[in-house]
Amino acid sequence: QVQVVESGGGLVQPGGSLRLSCAASGIAIRGILTMGWYRQAPGKSRERVAVVTSAGNTDYADSVYGRFTISRDAAKNMIYLQMNDLKPEDTALYYCMYAAYWGQGTQVTVSS
Repeated sequence: QVQVVESGGGLVQPGGSLRLSCAASGIAIRGILTMGWYRQAPGKSRERVAVVTSAGNTDYADSVYGRFTISRDAAKNMIYLQMNDLKPEDTALYYCMYAAYWGQGTQVTVSS
């Protein structure tokens, strides 16, 4: 059974930091895979935040470049998103995508 579970969301003040984690299980790992974080704010469409491939390549949305860092622990089938200097516009439900499987999301709220 495939499971993708996010954790680490919460309420943080502007300028603060959070680290999101995503644990995947039951997924057959074959070839080059793409994993990543997406987010969806109320009234907006889902957008890609950051992705990492099993080859180690990363890509970021312009809006988070230099503030967010995606990383991967292949041995544990986990990916992470370190978010620094958070802004109110980063408020959204953050989803993990692991090799085309999606988690349920974890809420990040940036507010004073």
